[in-house]
Amino acid sequence: MSDGKTALISGCTGQDGFYLAELLVSKGYDVVGIVRRTSGMENRTRLNSLPQSVRDHIVLKDGDITDTSSLVHIIKETAPHELYHLAAQSHVKVSFEQPQYTAAVTGLGTLNVLEAVRLSDLPVRVYQASSSEMYGKVTESPQNENTRFTPQSPYGAAKVFAHHMCRLYRESYGMYISCGICFNHTSPRRGETFVTRKISIAVARIAAGLDKSVALGNLDALRDYGYAGDYVEAMWLMLQQDKPDDYVIATGVQHSVREVCQAAFSHVGLNYQDYVRVDKQFFRPAEVDMLCGDATKARTRLGWSPKVSFEQLVEMMVDADVSALKKVV
Repeated sequence: MSDGKTALISGCTGQDGFYLAELLVSKGYDVVGIVRRTSGMENRTRLNSLPQSVRDHIVLKDGDITDTSSLVHIIKETAPHELYHLAAQSHVKVSFEQPQYTAAVTGLGTLNVLEAVRLSDLPVRVYQASSSEMYGKVTESPQNENTRFTPQSPYGAAKVFAHHMCRLYRESYGMYISCGICFNHTSPRRGETFVTRKISIAVARIAAGLDKSVALGNLDALRDYGYAGDYVEAMWLMLQQDKPDDYVIATGVQHSVREVCQAAFSHVGLNYQDYVRVDKQFFRPAEVDMLCGDATKARTRLGWSPKVSFEQLVEMMVDADVSALKKVV
C-alpha cells in the first residue's frame, strides 16, 4: 500500500468501479473495494485484467450496502479519504420485475452508506452516483441540476430517494456529499444485458456468422451516450472541490438506439436493417422517450468535458467484442 490517499468504492467490480479504480490508482490512491460475500467469482476476478502494478493497490473487503454494520466496520478499518458509492441494482427492466429489491438496494442501500459514514465520525468525502433516469418523463430539455424529477421506473424513483437523502444529510449534518447526475455512459465493460453492449455483442456474433439477428425494444428512444472512462474522471473531480455540490455529467448530444445500431453494424460493413428486429417484450411498462443533459456546470466549475465521441465509443465497443469473440471461437 502507498502513503497516499485511500478511496473506498462500493460497486467496484462494475463498469464504473473498474474504470474508477484504475484512475484512482494512477493518481496515487490505494483503493478498497466493497464486494458482497455472495458475489460471483466472475465479478471478483474482473479486476484481474488490470496490470499487476494497478492491482497491487486494490484490496477487496467483504461488505453489503444493505447491512449498515458491515459498512461502519469497513469505514472505520480503512479510514478512507473518499468514498465513491456506485453499487446499485441499476437495470431499469429488472427494476420493474423486482421493485422491492431495487428500492432496498438502490434507495435504502444509499441511506445505509450515508448513515455508516455519519456513525463512523470520520471526515470522509462521499460521491453518490445519481442518474439521468431520475428525470424520467422530462419537463424540459436539455436537463440540468434544477430540472424537476419525474421518474418513470422503480429504479429512477429509488435514485430520486437516494439523491434527496444525500442532500438532506449534507444540509443536516454538514457532510461532504456530492452527487453526479450521470447520463447514459457505456464501454466495452458494460454489462451484457444493457442495450449498447447487447448491440455490440450481436454485431460481433453476426459478423462472425454465429447469429442471424438480434431482438431489441424501442429503437426510437433517445439517450445522451458517453464513455464511462470519461465519466469517472468527473466523479473524482467532484470530490476535489472545496465544497460539495451536484453536477450533471453528460455530452449534451442525444442519439437514438436506432443510431447506435446503424453505427455499430456499419463499422463491420453491415446494414442494421437486415439484422435488427423489434420485440415488444423489451419495451418498458413506462417509457422514457428522451434524455439529454446540460453539463455546463461541470464544464465551468470542474473543468470537465467528454473526450470520446459517440462514433468512437460505438466503434470501441464493437472492436472489443469482435476481438473477444475471436479468442474463444
